[in-house]
Amino acid sequence: MQNIAIQMEKITKSFGALKANEDVDLTVRKGEVHALLGENGAGKSTLMNMLSGIYIPDSGSIFVEDQKVTFTSPRDSIGLGIGMIHQHFKLVDILTAKENVVMGQKAKKGSRDKDLSKEIRDLSDMYGLDIDPDKKVYRMSVGEKQTLEIIKVLYRGAHILILDEPTAVLTPQEIEKLFRIIRNMRDRGCAVVIITHKLNEVMEISDRVTVLRKGRSVATVDTTDVNVGTLIEMMVGKKVDLAIKKEKGQEAGELLTMDGVEVRDKDGKNALENISFELKGGEILGVAGVAKSGQKELCECIAGLVKTSKGRIFFQGENIVGKTPGDIINLGIRMGFIPEDRLGMGLVGSMDIVHNIVLKDYKGQPGIFLKRGPCARKAEKIVKALDIMTPDIYTPVKKLSGGNIQKVLLGREIDSDPKVLITAYPVRGLDIGASYKIYDLLNEQKQKGVGVLFIGEDLDVLMSLCDRIMVLCQGEITGIVDPDQVTKEDIGLLMTGGPLEEEVEHDKNN
Repeated sequence: MQNIAIQMEKITKSFGALKANEDVDLTVRKGEVHALLGENGAGKSTLMNMLSGIYIPDSGSIFVEDQKVTFTSPRDSIGLGIGMIHQHFKLVDILTAKENVVMGQKAKKGSRDKDLSKEIRDLSDMYGLDIDPDKKVYRMSVGEKQTLEIIKVLYRGAHILILDEPTAVLTPQEIEKLFRIIRNMRDRGCAVVIITHKLNEVMEISDRVTVLRKGRSVATVDTTDVNVGTLIEMMVGKKVDLAIKKEKGQEAGELLTMDGVEVRDKDGKNALENISFELKGGEILGVAGVAKSGQKELCECIAGLVKTSKGRIFFQGENIVGKTPGDIINLGIRMGFIPEDRLGMGLVGSMDIVHNIVLKDYKGQPGIFLKRGPCARKAEKIVKALDIMTPDIYTPVKKLSGGNIQKVLLGREIDSDPKVLITAYPVRGLDIGASYKIYDLLNEQKQKGVGVLFIGEDLDVLMSLCDRIMVLCQGEITGIVDPDQVTKEDIGLLMTGGPLEEEVEHDKNN
């Protein structure tokens, strides 16, 4: 037990009738990177939230360095050297790095501002981190914010670190830098647990992997003893074909054209600036970018949900700027729109599947009374086609899992037979099987001549699925590329506003 940092035995946690974890075993060694792998809803975050003191297990035991412990709050966990870095950062934007580091802690006796800066720099040097203690958070890149979160937990004495989906919003270059930091921490004896669903990263960074499926621990294996296919089979209980097909679409002309479009945010700053591109029928145009690069505003201005301050948007040759979503529908312009905020904008949580479909169809029904029969039949068809897990079609959608909510929304939009389908993170929250079903559905739409705008966060998927990729950085287009002609690193450069290597060479030669 000398080398054991964490041991969790027979951990069970329920939320009402839902068993999030059942008899889970997990052992993490000192000086190792341990990946916690599983599909959405497998219980990964719940398990780590118990280790970090956010939840209390219903049953089971937790040992930290051979000492049995009971956590009643995160303070207990932090006190034993456990630090969790959440997917959504817990930072105060208007404060500096060092102010965020010491926030919520008692000041050390005799500590001064310059002493704190030196402590942070010494800590950074020790683990190969790079942060300016006096830099304000709102001026930091996503990668810098994550580095600051790591420094925060190290400063509090953490030697067992939990990272929840740490690469979700990073560029390839930032991921490479993060992995160097993680290896430095491992080499200095830290135990690092990474919660993730990205299999390639598991193979690259981890020493061992524990796989969870439906709340239970399936197995713990050495990473060198398995391959991606084996891990997937452990996660889902069956073999899955991981090939994303790039089908040839039905060739068609331009469906959607944006010409010099600008959108201002609530503070009057440009959320989108000089956006110009075209979307053709029979193609999937991917959109890549770090979080909050203008993806949301791009979707919403096309759908008529936000006003443009400048520029024109043509749909089949007609300018739709200034028209409301209702005006757009009345013009006979059909656009399927899957927003990022599913329950906030896409569906009404308290309504069942049938009534959420009625919301889309009621204007097209004759007379003043709605006929629910056709909508019920449509709901049954969508539930069957997308394998939506629901007690029945009259269950409120808010009671469904996130993945099943997404299937309801996507199924409804595709069923409306759109000419352009705008999808914002359409597989977020879906398991592997459902994700590949969605990719197949999008390819089917493409083959029908539909133009698909696919906003995604997984560059591997974007490069495999899309015909072209448009990259956004701080509300501007930094490039539109053929994924067969560039690398992930090239796209990563564009995501941070940098030029591609061939562009740099071109500039030098001129």
